Amino acid sequence: MKKSDKRRNFRLNSCSRLTLPIVLLSQSLFPATAIAKTSPDETVNCEILIIGGGLAGTASAYEALLAGRTVCLTEISDWVGGQITSQGTSALDEGQQQRSLNYFPRGYQELRTNIERYYGQLNPGNCWVSHSCFIPKDAQNILFQELQWAAKRGNGQLKWFPSTVVKEVETDTEGRMIKGVTAIQHTPKPGQPDLNTLPLSKIYQDAYRYEDSPQLKKKVIRFVPKTGAKSKPADWYVIEATETGEVIALAGVPYRLGLDPRDPLNPSSPTETSDPYCTQGFTYTFAMERTASPVFQEQPPFYSQYQPYYGYDPNPRKANFDYVFTYRRIWHPKKGQLMQFGGVKFTEPMPGDISMQNWEWGNDYRPGTSQDNLIYSHDQLEQTGQLKPGGWMGGLRQETLRKGEEHALGFYYWLVEGTTDSQLGNGVKQRQPNHILLKGVNSPMGTEHGLSKYPYIREARRIIGRSSSDYPDGFAINELDISSKDYFNVHYRDAIPTRMYYDVWRQVTRLEVLSRGATPVSQMQYTKRTRSTPFADAVGITQYTIDFHPCMTNSPPELPGNREREDVRWGYAPAYPSQIPLRAMIPQKIDNLLVAGKSIAVSHIAAAAFRVQSFEWAVGAAAGTTADFALKKGILPYKLVEDVSEHNSELSQLKQVLENNGNPTHFPEFEVGRR
Repeated sequence: MKKSDKRRNFRLNSCSRLTLPIVLLSQSLFPATAIAKTSPDETVNCEILIIGGGLAGTASAYEALLAGRTVCLTEISDWVGGQITSQGTSALDEGQQQRSLNYFPRGYQELRTNIERYYGQLNPGNCWVSHSCFIPKDAQNILFQELQWAAKRGNGQLKWFPSTVVKEVETDTEGRMIKGVTAIQHTPKPGQPDLNTLPLSKIYQDAYRYEDSPQLKKKVIRFVPKTGAKSKPADWYVIEATETGEVIALAGVPYRLGLDPRDPLNPSSPTETSDPYCTQGFTYTFAMERTASPVFQEQPPFYSQYQPYYGYDPNPRKANFDYVFTYRRIWHPKKGQLMQFGGVKFTEPMPGDISMQNWEWGNDYRPGTSQDNLIYSHDQLEQTGQLKPGGWMGGLRQETLRKGEEHALGFYYWLVEGTTDSQLGNGVKQRQPNHILLKGVNSPMGTEHGLSKYPYIREARRIIGRSSSDYPDGFAINELDISSKDYFNVHYRDAIPTRMYYDVWRQVTRLEVLSRGATPVSQMQYTKRTRSTPFADAVGITQYTIDFHPCMTNSPPELPGNREREDVRWGYAPAYPSQIPLRAMIPQKIDNLLVAGKSIAVSHIAAAAFRVQSFEWAVGAAAGTTADFALKKGILPYKLVEDVSEHNSELSQLKQVLENNGNPTHFPEFEVGRR
């Protein structure tokens, strides 16, 4: 069914209403510890509790519902879908080979099919960065219907908790099992505006406080195993699917954050020591519509602070407004004539076209120091009291959220009124006043302010998997497991210590032998990877380029003349079609917790490829299926990977269930080594 008429119901507001109220719930650098509440307002039973309703959480719920499970699903926003809905990045990033093979999990395939059915085409925006760009609000409706269908077909039960944040995680006396999770659901008090009236930063810390506020009414919910559950050794499973790894921090699970030290498995790391403050940039997206005539645009009061950052790109081949507008165009009802710029062909933008903006030198916000980092490190969490009972406040810096919102709105003004380019100088940027920022509950982002409900998060806390003889320091997927780079060129020979250079060579040889199943003629026969590392415990597949949006060197990120952190892009490279091993989803310490989304055990560099939509769906589907399998079999997931050989019958059974359900665990063998 086509929806061409429906788009005109968007509420259109000019930039004159951009300005955000600069009123903070807390002006302190670190939040105060919240007051603990002794008893819940409601107790809810689950077989599987999924914390985080993004794409990974949605996929976990989809598979668990088809398996007939009682599923509780919480989400900080009021939409399921994460990246493509509440975060607004509604342009599917897919690896070229994976897309050409049409090799995706069944729920993701259904999503693509339903998008095409809804619009009458897969790419209603006729964008050129993807084969499918669409309206975030529509994707939320499509995904929620997909969950309802899964519950009906599988005879499962979905208990949906929007606007709900995790607050406390309760474990047994040995600290091995989660036996209860306390969460807080917030709603507007009578007479207060809708939750989507103000941007996230204005309610973020309030949402994590037990007590009611002048704005929000709170409901404390305790999630526990389903009444009468007799499954052993675990009577329920919790799936961590938050955008930043909240449960990981709350449960005291070992994790990494930010840059990893350079080592033979991650030779492109720009530092010899870890740096938890330099994570990939985050982005508040927005939608803008081309109009037939100029629109008055009022300059936001904070614009001058952020203006020194904005630019098309250091590459002049990207210095064209229509090129940027059509990059992630999500609605294109009337086709324009064919145009070309910088070697890219696209159809001319027309009045009524809508573009979603997610641009590196635009609305990306890229803090990278201890003064402004978004995701608090473990030490910062301890300093703020957030790891004490009742002290969890979300683990993010509210001030940085606020600045990211301002930065995004300033970018809209730069697009339509800016005349200078921070990367390419004067004389490049021209005014484009025939545009308007889309706002309102019926707009693409579903917010009165026009920004996405939640920022697009590219990097989260990443667990360290369990130790084994092959991985004595804990399992992780590393750069060398997936990258197609040639590590024996002059750059690496000169940039890393000689001993490490030869260690890298040995690791490449070892991994090639593992992949090929052949004995090398000499220890250094192979000079580069020809395929990704195969994993006997693979439960999903993914492919995407190792791509970076590096943090900036100095604070604040928008500082005039600031530059991104040097050499973070060293690791940039196409990635081979890869597998997602179950070991990457199993944390240390907690036995009934599975990790989905961007928080699996990957290095910083590998994480740059393990963050897109199809990956999130694949790892979520694996988590939901594994939780159901573990309940049926009465086995803890970590037991499945103690022996990852072909002789592990239960692991083989799990993989067969995934394959039978249309969730592939490997690419066709003859394709593995191609990009």
